[in-house]
Amino acid sequence: MRLCFLGSAESIHAYRWVTFFANRGHETHWLSFAPPAFGDLGSIRFQRIQRSSNTPFGLLGATLWTRRAIHLLRPDIVHAHYLGAYGLVGALAGVHPFVATAWGSDILFAGKSLLKRPFVKHVLRSADVITCDADHMIRAIRTFGIKEGDVRLIYFGIDTEQFRPAAPSRELRTRLGLGDSPCVISLRRLEPVYDVETLLRAAALVLQQVPQAKFVIAGSGSQETMLKGLANSLGITENVVFVGAIPNHELPSYLTSMDVYVSTSLSDGGLSSSTAEAMACGVPVVISHAAENEKWVESGVTGYLTPVRDSFALAEKLRLLLQDPALRAEFGRAGREVIKQRNDFFVEMEKMERLYEELAKVDQGGGRQ
Repeated sequence: MRLCFLGSAESIHAYRWVTFFANRGHETHWLSFAPPAFGDLGSIRFQRIQRSSNTPFGLLGATLWTRRAIHLLRPDIVHAHYLGAYGLVGALAGVHPFVATAWGSDILFAGKSLLKRPFVKHVLRSADVITCDADHMIRAIRTFGIKEGDVRLIYFGIDTEQFRPAAPSRELRTRLGLGDSPCVISLRRLEPVYDVETLLRAAALVLQQVPQAKFVIAGSGSQETMLKGLANSLGITENVVFVGAIPNHELPSYLTSMDVYVSTSLSDGGLSSSTAEAMACGVPVVISHAAENEKWVESGVTGYLTPVRDSFALAEKLRLLLQDPALRAEFGRAGREVIKQRNDFFVEMEKMERLYEELAKVDQGGGRQ
């Protein structure tokens, strides 16, 4: 098939998705407002969408440019990742079959905005098929009048060979100054929705009973300065290491070198990729009881769920795991099995491939009216 993707070339999730289909031998085109962030794209045919500005006129120009580019390509499928600008450009280009994938905030937050909701509605109603990775997102999509059969559950999936249990990297732990200390890692961005503040407050409580513990805070974001100041005011700077954004190829090494993974997010679409990656690596997880996390983590079996913004509950579960290597190993093994059985990248992408094939065989005409 000839496939055309609309999505950010700075997103590792979009990169994995697009690369899969290029590697399967499909003629794969990728149109993006952003330049590629992951080096050689191999056989992927990349074009940067031309946009003069971020104004409505700029978006109109980008839409006209995209429409011309797509009509020249004559793809079998056009697939937009995210219901924002990429979804809107795809919808306004008026091409079919058109697939739109909701990622989370685009439907859960933007979809509730009086300003943005009409645009999200137009994207959804223009799509021949919509995909997402959580049942609660399906319910949110259907509030726009979308029929049940037009929404498909396709997980982003984890490559369980890339993310698998391995011996800790002594070099990495030495470089980060971790030594032999039990370590907790957070991979979420330093933005309000991920509530890393609660983790730091929990860390201060944990250190009262496990003073040798270390907390590795990855990611960047608007709260970085505030969070570093909070760590200082809590008196835990010697036990907290801010490492910034971690390159994707280094993530398995970071995860397998840690003892516990934590996510304090206030909201997620489906299971977050970083949580699933940690589980695939056999690292026990402690995550907030939000969205559909209980469908993936059975508290006390494959990890722990804690109430959002509850630093005391979080500290207690972290302490239990940091002081019990056998429990960490038990949770880690169970968590990996969940990902292998229910969230395997290749299985999910093969589902998507079959969906593309179904759509390519059917003349969708003008799409949903």
